[in-house]
Amino acid sequence: MNRKVLGWGGAAAAGGVAYYLYSAGGNAKLAEKEVQHDAATATRQLKGDLPGQDKEARRASEEGFEVVRVKAQELNDQAKAEAHKLRVDAEKKLEEARREGNRAVDKFDKNVTEAASNTKSWFSGWFGGK
Repeated sequence: MNRKVLGWGGAAAAGGVAYYLYSAGGNAKLAEKEVQHDAATATRQLKGDLPGQDKEARRASEEGFEVVRVKAQELNDQAKAEAHKLRVDAEKKLEEARREGNRAVDKFDKNVTEAASNTKSWFSGWFGGK
């Protein structure tokens, strides 16, 4: 009886190896990965665990989180640089507008002063002034 069990067990093992090699297209490494995946799935089903409880899944999520965090930091840095650039440009334009406004006021004051002096000399001429 022991010999029959050993013979059937060997035949089943050889059949399993042949199945995984055939499904992997003859690639032994891929067949090994498929065996590991199927064994992990069977273990999970026997334990009743959820797939997300594996250490690998946690590591993958941590790596994904790190990638997202780095990308968010890069975008934050780019946004801050762009905001600073826009602020500097706005301050330059504001300063230029102030200068233009002061020039316009100075020009207006000059014109008013000249017109007032002309009017003063014309008006004072009526009353005997110089």
